[in-house]
Amino acid sequence: MTGCPHHRRLLILVKHAEPVVEPDVPPNRWELSERGKDRCVALAERLRRYRPAAVVASEERKATQTAGLVAERLGVAAATFPGLHEHDRTGAPFGTQAEFELAAKGFFENPGEPVWGRETAEGARGRFADAVDGVLARHPAGTVVVVAHGTVITLFLLRFADLDAFGFWRRLGLPSFCVVELPGYELREAVTDM
Repeated sequence: MTGCPHHRRLLILVKHAEPVVEPDVPPNRWELSERGKDRCVALAERLRRYRPAAVVASEERKATQTAGLVAERLGVAAATFPGLHEHDRTGAPFGTQAEFELAAKGFFENPGEPVWGRETAEGARGRFADAVDGVLARHPAGTVVVVAHGTVITLFLLRFADLDAFGFWRRLGLPSFCVVELPGYELREAVTDM
C-alpha cells in the first residue's frame, strides 16, 4: 500500500479471534479462548496505523469480545450491528475439521443451494452486504472496522475481488483482517495470519 492510510476511507473486515470450541453450544455463543484474547492485543496494534474511527461487530459473542478488546486498546467505542453474523449453519452436523472443510467447499461451489445449514451462500452474502452498507451509513467518515466471520467476509469480498473462495476462506486465521478501500471496495491487503 502506498500513501498514508488515514487519507483514504477504508473498511477493515476482521475475522474474530480464536474461540473455545464447544460442540454442545451453538457457535454464536462461543467465548474467546485465552489465546484468542491475547491475540486481540496484537490485532489492535496491527490496526492502529489505520486510525479506526469505529469498531462494529457481529452480535455473536466471539465477535463482540474481539471488537471490545480491540476497541478498548485503540481508545474507540465498540458497537454491534444486526446482520453481520456468520452464515446460518443451523441443522448442519458438527463433524471433524475435514468434514467441516468439505461442507464449506460445497457451500462456495453451490451458492444458490442450502447445502450447509439453512442459509445459501447468496443469501448470506446479500444479508451481510446490506449490514455493511448500514454500518457505513451510520459511520459516514473515517476508517471503519467490522469484526465478523470468515465465511461471510469471504462471500462479501468475492463481489469485488477475483478470489478462490475456498482457498481464501481456509487461509483466514483467528484473527485476521482484510483492508478494503472505499468507495470502490478494492481489496488492498489481506493479513491472514497474525
